[in-house]
Formats: sequence, structure tokens, C-alpha cells
Amino acid sequence: MTLHLAKSLVPAALCLLFAACAQTGPPLPPSLELPKAPTDLRATRKGDHVTLSWSEPQLTTDRQSVRYIGPTLVCRSSESEITVCGNPTAMLPAPPAVPQKSRSKPHPAQNSASPRPAPQTYFDTLPSSMQRPDPAAEVTYAVEILNRNARGAGLSNRVHVPAVPTLPPPSDLAAKLTGDGVTLTWTGTAEAQNLAANSTGPSLQHRYRIYRREQSSGKDAIAGEVPLGPPGTANFTDGTLEWEKTYLYRITAVNIIKRADSELQIEGDDTPPVRVVAHDIFPPSVPSGLQAAYSGEGQKPFIDLIWAPVSNADLAGYNVYRSNGKGTSGEQPVKLNSDLVKPPSYRDNAVSAGNIYTYFVSAVDVRGNESPRSEPTSESIP
Repeated sequence: MTLHLAKSLVPAALCLLFAACAQTGPPLPPSLELPKAPTDLRATRKGDHVTLSWSEPQLTTDRQSVRYIGPTLVCRSSESEITVCGNPTAMLPAPPAVPQKSRSKPHPAQNSASPRPAPQTYFDTLPSSMQRPDPAAEVTYAVEILNRNARGAGLSNRVHVPAVPTLPPPSDLAAKLTGDGVTLTWTGTAEAQNLAANSTGPSLQHRYRIYRREQSSGKDAIAGEVPLGPPGTANFTDGTLEWEKTYLYRITAVNIIKRADSELQIEGDDTPPVRVVAHDIFPPSVPSGLQAAYSGEGQKPFIDLIWAPVSNADLAGYNVYRSNGKGTSGEQPVKLNSDLVKPPSYRDNAVSAGNIYTYFVSAVDVRGNESPRSEPTSESIP
């Protein structure tokens, strides 16, 4: 019986031995559930407002899927580097709880189908105490994401925004529609000029930027820029608009910071938008330089007319008018052409000997607006 029992225990001992050999190592310690620090923090500034954006972490520091995310600290400093958050600018509440995920690292084949990290955004107001006239001065930002036990893995990447103050926008922007386009006028203030003077150096410039938004599409375009001038009335004419559309115009002051290897542009606040309905009721320029020449003896009589071309971009053509008699003493002018004359010339074949003819020319645009008639010219047929 003893021998038989010993033989039956050998296989069991071998199974336990092999099971022990299959163990890959000591048990893993429990995860600290520390979300990895973001590496894609970005910052943009407009006026005194700074927009921070980053991606919510998907993994912990031990490369496990994040199950819980706690509050987020927003860190801000006048120093070029932040090592610890210290006194946070803001503490953002924890996002809504996410479903519990497996602690194992996802299979590579599953990564492509996994949801993208949720984007996070915070809007900060840059205090005046941190703004300095030195173009090289900067404000540094970072964020730190904590776990549910208020512990973090450290700060994100650091981002910087210039600390130089931006100029206030004009307070009296006005727009007037003319035949040349939209003319904007505003008043440059002494406040803006003084602020610029206190911070101006070879590496800092200021200008006004004019934005135009097409109301139907909502698309913004830079219509032009004007250097910051002395206090007083300033103006800009936008001749690149399209007629029969509605536009919204606004102006912002821009700081241009020139550095050895780059150029930074920081926009200030915008003016309230000014609405312009670009309805074209403006005729082209009046043709000038009208001349008439008789064909001469020995051939069928005709009179050739030539004049200086009108340079308006929306020109469609010309109308030619004639009256019998010289100057204003003749009969009422009659239009000779049935269709618009395209070139700046015209031949009048309907003339007869012994008469004096007086001619006028007008310009017409693509919307049918007709200019006043030109100065007259006369020619006689012997």
C-alpha cells in the first residue's frame, strides 16, 4: 500500500512543479491609476483672453487604460518654466465617469477602432498685472490631471503666450458704400497711441487689421491692413468686394512681434461688426477724350469716333448718342447703337452731306448703371 501511494503522488508533484515553472513573475502591484500627463497642450491669445486646449489622457503611467479621471489643475506663471503647479489658476471638475475598462493594454488591432481622446478646453483671462510692455516677456501655462485620489503624474508640456498688452479697438467704426467699394472710417485714439508708444521697439509693430465676413457663407477674409497712425481719423477702402452681397466688417488692432527666427501676431479685441449691403447703384466713370473724324472726299461718307477706354472693372460697354446741329443748339440726342458698343470706338455710316453732327458717349456697367454723357464733339459733312 505504501508503494502504491508513493507512485500516485509522483504525478501530482510533477503537475505542481510544472505549474510553478509557468509562473512569469511575481504578482503585479496595484495600479496607482495616475493619468499620463498631456503632451499636446496648445494656447492661443486674443486680447486678454487665452484659450487652452489639450486631449484627455487615455492611458495611465503604467500603460493601463484610464478608468477614472479626477480634477484638472490649470497652472499659469510669469516664469519661463513651471516645475510644480503651486497655486493653480483654476481647478476644473472631473469629467463624467467613464465605463470601467480592462487594465490590460489594448490589442494593436483594436487601436484603430478605439475612440479618439476627448478634447478639453479652458478659457483664461490674462490679468493686467501679468502684462508687460517688453515684447520678449511671456506667460507660461501647463495643466496637471489628477486621479480620483487627487494625485497627479506631473505637468503637461509647457506653452507660452506673449505678455505684451494689446491695443483697444476703435470705438466708432463706420462704413459708407461708394462706387469704388466700401470705405471704412474710424478714429485712432490717444489711448491706443500712448499704449503703443510705451511698448514700441524695433521688435514690436502695431497695425489695424480689417476683416470682412460674407453674411451668406459666414467666411472671414482679411480685407486689408492699415499701420497705426497718430490720433485722428483713419480710413480704408475695400475695392475687392462682390456687388449684390451682404458683408460684415470689423477691425482689430494687431501686435507684430519680430524675433530672430519667427514672427508672432497677437490680435486685440474686435470692434462690433458693421453691416453693409453692397447694392450697386453706381455708374461707371464718364468717358473722356471723345474725337470725331470725317471719312473724307471720294468715298461713301462716314464719321469715326474714338475715346479713352473706361477702366472700371464692371464695365459692360458704351452707348453712342448723336444730335443734328452743333453743341447744345441741336436737336435732342438719339442713341445710335441697339447693343452696347464694346470697344472705345464707333463708325457712324448714317450721315449725309451738308450736315453737322454732335456726338456724346456714355459708359454702362454689368448691372445696367449708365454714366452721364461725355463732353460733346462735333463734325461736319461738306
